[in-house]
Amino acid sequence: MKTELLIGALAFVTAIQIIPFGHDHTNPPVVAEPAWDTPQTRTLFKRACADCHSNETVWPWYSHVAPVSWLVAHDVEEGREHFNVSLWGVQKKNDGDEAAEEVEENEMPPLVYLPTHPEARLTPEEKTALIAGLKATFGTEKHGH
Repeated sequence: MKTELLIGALAFVTAIQIIPFGHDHTNPPVVAEPAWDTPQTRTLFKRACADCHSNETVWPWYSHVAPVSWLVAHDVEEGREHFNVSLWGVQKKNDGDEAAEEVEENEMPPLVYLPTHPEARLTPEEKTALIAGLKATFGTEKHGH
C-alpha cells in the first residue's frame, strides 16, 4: 500500500513538470528606474523587494520545480504588475506610494518569502531606513492615510 502510494505521488510530481506555467524565467529589460533618494534605499530595496518588484528577479533552483514554480511565477507576475521599479514612469499602474506602508505594516516582504531568502531579512535599523527611503522616493498614499 505504501509503495503504491509513493509510486503514485512520484508519478504525479513527475507529470506536473510538463505543465508549462511557471517555467518561463525570463527577465524583461530594465526600461527605467525611479530617482532613488539615496543609494542605500536602492540597495535595501534590491535585497528585500527586487525579486518580485523589478525585472531583475533571481530565479532560485526550486522555482524550476512544479508546483513551487507555479507559486513563484505567480508571485513575481503579481508583484511586477502592481509595483515594478524596472518600468518606472512607463508602466501605467505602479503603486510605489504604497511601498513604505506595506513594509511598515510587515506585509512586505511576505513571511513565506523570508525562509528561502535570508538576505531579505532586514535589521530594525535597515527596515526603518528602507521605509524612510521609500517615502522619500515614492511618497505616501494620498487617500485618507
